[in-house]
Order: sequence, then C-alpha cells, then structure tokens
Amino acid sequence: MADIDPASLKRLAKEGSWIVAGQIVTVAGMLALVRILTEYLTPTEYAQLALCLTVAGLLNQVIFGGIANGIGRYYAIAAEADDLNGYLVSARTLMVYGTLAAIVVGSLILISLQKFGYSQWLWLVAATLIFAVFSGYNSAIGGIQNAARQRAIVALHGGLDAWLKVILAVTAIAWLGTISEAVLIAYVASTLIVTLSQLIFLRRTIPPDAAPRARRCGWLQRMWSYSWPFSTFGVFTWMQQVSDRWALESFASTADVGHYAVLFQLGYAPIAIVTGMASAFLAPILFQRSGDATNAVRNAGVNRLSWRLTSLALILTGSATLLTFAAHEWLFSLLVARTYRSLSALLPWFVLAGGLFAAGQTLSLKLSAEMKTPAIAKVKIVTAVLGVGLNLVGAALAGLDGVVFALVAFSASYLLWMIFIAQRYQLMPLKHAAATT
Repeated sequence: MADIDPASLKRLAKEGSWIVAGQIVTVAGMLALVRILTEYLTPTEYAQLALCLTVAGLLNQVIFGGIANGIGRYYAIAAEADDLNGYLVSARTLMVYGTLAAIVVGSLILISLQKFGYSQWLWLVAATLIFAVFSGYNSAIGGIQNAARQRAIVALHGGLDAWLKVILAVTAIAWLGTISEAVLIAYVASTLIVTLSQLIFLRRTIPPDAAPRARRCGWLQRMWSYSWPFSTFGVFTWMQQVSDRWALESFASTADVGHYAVLFQLGYAPIAIVTGMASAFLAPILFQRSGDATNAVRNAGVNRLSWRLTSLALILTGSATLLTFAAHEWLFSLLVARTYRSLSALLPWFVLAGGLFAAGQTLSLKLSAEMKTPAIAKVKIVTAVLGVGLNLVGAALAGLDGVVFALVAFSASYLLWMIFIAQRYQLMPLKHAAATT
C-alpha cells in the first residue's frame, strides 16, 4: 500500500467508512427482522417462508446472479474505454433477456404447482417470483454503483432495504395477520421501492451522453461471455443452497426447517455479510487494477490484496466462532423468541461455516478479476454437488445436527479447493516466464 498517495488513501478511508456503516445498519436490520418474525411466526410458518424463498434463489442464482456479475465486472473496462453509455445499453439489454427468462421459468413453476395439486402455494410462489425479479435488478444496479465506487449510495440502499422489510413486515402482519403471505408482500414492496430509488441514482451515476460516439466494443457479447459460467454453476449452487431445507423437510420435520432457517440467518448470514464487506470494498479496486487482466504487474498487485483479504476473513471467522461459543445463549435470548431458543448451541457452527465460505469467496473474487470464471465454475459445481449429497445424507442420518455438519464440511471443502485453484493460477505465469528465459 506504500505506492498509494495521500489523496487515494483519504478516498479509500471515506469509502471504507461508508461500507462499514452500511453493513452495520444492514446487519442490524436483518437481526431485527429475525426477532420480529420469530415473535409472530411459528417454526412451521417460518419454514414455509424459507421454502418459498428457495424459488427466489433459483432465479437469482441461475439467471440474475450471473448477469449481475458480468455487468459489475465490465464497468471499469467500459470506463477505461470511455463508453459507459454503450455499456449501459448492453447491460439493460442483458437484464431484459434475463427478465424474459425469469418469466418463462416462473410460469413453468406456477403451472407445475397447479397441475400437481399444490394450488395452495400459488400466491406464495407468485409473490416470491416477483420479489426475485426486483431483487435481480436491485443487485445489478447496486453492482454498477459499487463498481463506480458510489459507496454512499450502495450503503444507504442496503440499509434502506433491510429496515424497510422490518417496517413493512410489521405493517403487513398487522393488516393481514401473521401469515407468510404478509411477509412476502412486505419483501416485494421493500425491494420495489429500493429498486426504483436505485434507478434514479443510476441516472446520476451514468448520465445520458449528449454527443454519443460510435462504438464497436461488443459489450453485450463480452458481458455474456463472462456471465454464463456464473449462470451455469448457479444451477448447482442453488441446489446446494436449498437442499438443506428440503432435505430436512423430507427426512426430519417442517419445524426443523424453521429452526434451521433462523440459525442460518443469525449465524451464517451475518458473518458472510461482514467478511463480504471487505470484498465489496475491494472488488472495484481489484477490477480497476487488473483492467482486462492482461498485464502481469497489475495482476500481481491483485494477488497480494486478495490473499491479505482471505487471511483477514479467516482471522475474523475464528474470532467470531469462539465468541459465539461463549455467548450463544445470551445471543438467542436477545435475538429470537423463546420458541426458537432450545437450539442455540448450534449457532457457532453456522458462524464457522459462513466464515469459511466467505473466505473462499474472496479468492473467487481474485479469479474473477483475472477473468478466470471457468475455473470458478468447476469449483462451484463440484463442491455444490458434494454439498447436496452431504445435506441429504446428514438429514437422513442425523436430522438437523447432520445438516449442520454438512454445511460446515461443504464450506471447508469450498475454501480448500479455492486456495488450491488460486495458488495454481498464481504460479502458472511464473512457470511460463521461467520456460521462456
């Protein structure tokens, strides 16, 4: 960091402060939402909500997740090429294609529910699909603003989304009663409001070009070439992410799904958000430094920053896990209703799993900056398949405890393989250089 001038350090400090503040507000809102929902929803009702949200995960992982990655990655390259408006037109086209795909997939899901006698789920799933589409746009726009290093905007919208869910959930439950439909309506309304606000700020981030120039940069093709591996392995990562809940539903009980969802939100999600905070801070910096990833000197700087971030994530994970072992009963008495407190001893294992996976994600970020998405896809697919198998076996043999063990084992295997792949690609240029001297 010695080569960074004081002005850059000042900017980094300001950006970092916004990210920290935004994540604190976001995590606080998420924890408040868990507390409120556990007061109003029984474990079975909470499970119903969690199972419905797996449908949103399908669209976000398979369709919008890959697109958002490509859009966010190419902002810095488009900025260097002085063609942000051409880039934005292509990004908009890509999102339209994604929306059409989501409509097709959603329609097939709703038709299947009707055909196979699950019509009671139609309204829940329909609301979930709408929520997924708005979330996809929110993620893509937020990715552009984060890549543009508009940290204050990203932080404000993250906090706004978290607390709007709290306020609107309380309002919807008071109006409609303590039902899952009320919560999903609150989710849809919150995401819609935040997305509309994001669009307003996006127009300020990339204003219309008063004198557009002819460009032949092929942004649409380039972004899709970068994005499709994410969408491909998104099928498998989605299966891994939802197999835990559906395995418990099949081999244990619906109430166990509700307990698991609460543990996941309190233990896994916060540590992933906190460690992901550093990734959100460094992602646009890494992408700007690496450019199109053809310069060895720029790539070396990306390597150094990525390994430091991974080490920091592991230190934070260890500290948070030990702290949770000591304070899990107190945390549950503070954060959830009495009905859910009997399983607080499992909370540290969720913290550990979330931290290990987040550390692996920091190395995935390094490979993304180096345009190595096929390598990421291989790791994601194989470890996701492993995770699905572990969830099924764990649920069948030991119920909730077995699925918790499967989550930790999956996260550890993902991190170890990411370390191996990241080191391999780091050494390959050195070997090539030695062979040519």
